[in-house]
Amino acid sequence: MPLRRNILVVLKGYPRLSETFIAQELLGLEKAGFDLTLISMRRPTDKKRHPVHDEIKAKVLYLPEYLHEEPIRVLKGLFHSFSRPGAKALWKRFFKDLPRDISRNRFRRLGQAFVLAREWPDNGGWLHAHFIHTPASVTEYASILTGVPWTCSAHAKDIWTSPDWDLGEKLNSARWTVTCTRNGYDHMRTLTARTDAVYLSYHGLDLGRFGSFPGQRSHRNGRDPVDPVLILSVGRAVEKKGYDTLLEALALLPADLNWRFEHIGGGDELTKLKAMAATLGIAERTTWKGALAQEDVLDHYRRADIFALACRIAANGDRDGLPNVLVEASSQRLPCISTSVSGVPELLIHGENGLVVPPESPESLAKALHMAIADPALRLKLGEAAEKRVRAHFDYHSSIDQLSKLFEEEWRKTA
Repeated sequence: MPLRRNILVVLKGYPRLSETFIAQELLGLEKAGFDLTLISMRRPTDKKRHPVHDEIKAKVLYLPEYLHEEPIRVLKGLFHSFSRPGAKALWKRFFKDLPRDISRNRFRRLGQAFVLAREWPDNGGWLHAHFIHTPASVTEYASILTGVPWTCSAHAKDIWTSPDWDLGEKLNSARWTVTCTRNGYDHMRTLTARTDAVYLSYHGLDLGRFGSFPGQRSHRNGRDPVDPVLILSVGRAVEKKGYDTLLEALALLPADLNWRFEHIGGGDELTKLKAMAATLGIAERTTWKGALAQEDVLDHYRRADIFALACRIAANGDRDGLPNVLVEASSQRLPCISTSVSGVPELLIHGENGLVVPPESPESLAKALHMAIADPALRLKLGEAAEKRVRAHFDYHSSIDQLSKLFEEEWRKTA
């Protein structure tokens, strides 16, 4: 009989439309028999929810996002911390970290850890952080204070925008860490002597939720102005998604080629991108749909002809891991065009099940788009191969099985 302990899962925010892959994992762990309580560092800001969020049964404890907004909770947590056996060790660790990161953020994570330790819900017997930057800081501090072991799921931005010293400390402290791309996996293994405690685990996709597309893909070829090829992209309008590059590539397409572009997602750069589309003369061919629920996104995958995502490495080092939207689109036989950044080549093989071009190259992206727009047979071939790869290698049940075994192996060691 597998051991079971209630896992306190620390998240940046919950629920979040942009983190469906995390919600999918949480639901998978619940279905596998694990008891979860979610610890959210901020309250939700999205106005919509995905259906998967409504299926998750775990309770949610919201920590104070800013310490000054809930000073009573923070002070109670501080006074309570002095009675915990790990108090001395925590302060020693904090003053080791502080000179390397003198910021309000560092104090905020300490205060959130105090609150978590005092309000400890549901007799939590394990801590697990999603993201190895700020959620892992709160989780590690709470672990030191309480003596409860912790583990971590690292993803993309959190790896590449964190200093190596911070990653190394956490990798040495956590019982194990999983990450979702070989690129991130290889990097983290260079930062710790405990390389056997770092695991590669692709998120995968709930293929029951993304069943095979029963319809037929269109034979549009960009010649009919009444029936243009539909290009879709799903993602937040932020630097690492490369939407400025994608708009530039679209503007480079021949004037007599008939296409439309639809974008799904929110993001801070939407206003700038809309203005850019107007400047480039493609605003009339472009539709900005904003954030949509998962079932609406699925419908758009099935109506589109091409999926495009121009991933790049941002100026601060931020980048995608393996964007879940590429896996989702591929599951619907929708041919994908993306860039050779991070984990994208771990899913898409150029010319075999997608088109992969260098990042930051509107010309290369325009060439790939032109090729896919004009050749419906190529789109059909790439889409069919993409779906086969996803359904053979990216079923999220494999990831859930791996995580379940990791938890149970560690719990046996501490039983």
